[in-house]
Amino acid sequence: MTEEWGAILVVDDDAAMRELVHDVLKDRGHQITTAGSGQEALKLLTEQDYAVVLTDLRMKGMSGAELLVEIRRLYPDSGVILMTAFGSVDTAVDAMKRGATDYLTKPVKNDELIRVVERSIREASLRREVTRLRREVCKEYSFHQIIGKSKPMQEIFDLIRRVADSPTNLLITGESGTGKELVAKAIHYNSDRRAAPFIPVNCAAIPEQLLESELFGHVRGAFTDAKVDKRGLFEEAQKGTLFLDEISELPLMLQAKILRAIQEKEIRRVGANKPISVDVRIIAATNLNLTEEVKAKRFREDLYYRLNVIELCLPPLRERREDIPLLVNSFMKKYAESRGKQVQGVSESALAMLVDYAWPGNVRELENVIERAVTLSQNEQIVPADLPPTIQGARGDRRVLDDAAERTLSLDEVEKEYIRKILDKTGGNKYQAAHTLGIDRKTLYRKLAEIEGKPQAGE
Repeated sequence: MTEEWGAILVVDDDAAMRELVHDVLKDRGHQITTAGSGQEALKLLTEQDYAVVLTDLRMKGMSGAELLVEIRRLYPDSGVILMTAFGSVDTAVDAMKRGATDYLTKPVKNDELIRVVERSIREASLRREVTRLRREVCKEYSFHQIIGKSKPMQEIFDLIRRVADSPTNLLITGESGTGKELVAKAIHYNSDRRAAPFIPVNCAAIPEQLLESELFGHVRGAFTDAKVDKRGLFEEAQKGTLFLDEISELPLMLQAKILRAIQEKEIRRVGANKPISVDVRIIAATNLNLTEEVKAKRFREDLYYRLNVIELCLPPLRERREDIPLLVNSFMKKYAESRGKQVQGVSESALAMLVDYAWPGNVRELENVIERAVTLSQNEQIVPADLPPTIQGARGDRRVLDDAAERTLSLDEVEKEYIRKILDKTGGNKYQAAHTLGIDRKTLYRKLAEIEGKPQAGE
């Protein structure tokens, strides 16, 4: 097929009518092809891509209605406009039910013909773009695009394949930055729900007082600012997937309502009297140990078991170091292309530093580091100087442990020396040092006070 998009095919067994429509649309600058029968039209459709097919309803041989059915089956993005001298409301309604995009009654007025055809072209162009974007989304989130050759990741891929088409609810666990949402999207876009929406919700990012309305919707007058009825995210995800990220942050009251929605397959908008049926697959994610949250009475045990039918535990990056070169290469190509840089590789010494680093922020942190390196790089390769100081010093930090073992230092002494080393590497930046050490700043301040033999303020 040719790449033209916007071409029009006029189908009518009346030669005079074909010529009239041809001339009107040709004068508007459109590319027009004509056919004298439905069979000829189908042959032309195999040779070129048409945005709109304008066909008479009553023709010898294949009727316009029969041609419409075939076009809808074979070329769903193309618009089909039916013309007939026997126009009636019933005929128009039947044509629209069969998939016609519009309907014209003969004798056709020139201005109406132009308006209807050009609107149909715009709509067809939008349908084609939506189809293209859906293909791109499916490609982007195909689990084949989640990078990893390590055994832990191969086991994750195998589990994704097996659970994708299942209606079962899933719980994805793993440290922050391991790619939980990416895996959830891969599951959705490889499932039989792929044509319906994937709706992500960060339960920690929405204020508690707004979360119920966001999830379940509300009716007008339910509260002060409820000016109109509003659909909730459960309704937005109908027939699709609702991804509840950081599920552990849900208040207990909302946990009970989520549980009811899962059990009863229905929700109730805030302020509403009647329930609404929903068909939604739930994929939840957390970086906390939900078993411990249940023991601490911060998470409902019944909801935990409803969500945790199948668990996918994503390994941290430090446990799959063999995947780091693959990820580095992928991120490097991505950002070199988007930044217009000629970065084509990573030096051996820089790659060794990247593989050695502990990656407390996991894949997300690695991507940020590579984006930074590509942006700063002045060479065709990423070199150590392009990496943050904490990563440049990671290899040298191993010598601290070797030296400590040689000197038979206690764990307490090793910790103090290591903290001093990291502070030195970060130029005294306590925020960066705490991030590298995997502790919060308050903990770092307390440990520094202990090292200096001073009581910490406020303790």
